Amino acid sequence: MVFERKMLTYGDPDDEEEDAPADEEEEEEEEEEEEEEEEMVDPLETIRVKCEQTEHCVHTRERLETCEARVGSRSNTDEDCTEELFDFLHARDHCVAHKLFHNVK
Repeated sequence: MVFERKMLTYGDPDDEEEDAPADEEEEEEEEEEEEEEEEMVDPLETIRVKCEQTEHCVHTRERLETCEARVGSRSNTDEDCTEELFDFLHARDHCVAHKLFHNVK
């Protein structure tokens, strides 16, 4: 949030026009800062994507997707895919744990 302070002056109205370019410069600086923030990428997300492509993670993801398809095709079932989900997340996080801290500065 940006808060502006304006002072009331007892001068010429022309003096107020001189302040306008300074406001424009501040807005441009804020826009540049926002662009810089958008460019930052979380290394955790990129490593997770790479780890999901490893052989073990692909295998556990296939088991999870098979389970989800099986459960989704049934109208009345007590089965859920919690075990398969945990297996996939564990495999992915295990891979990430070995690679993540090499990227931290």
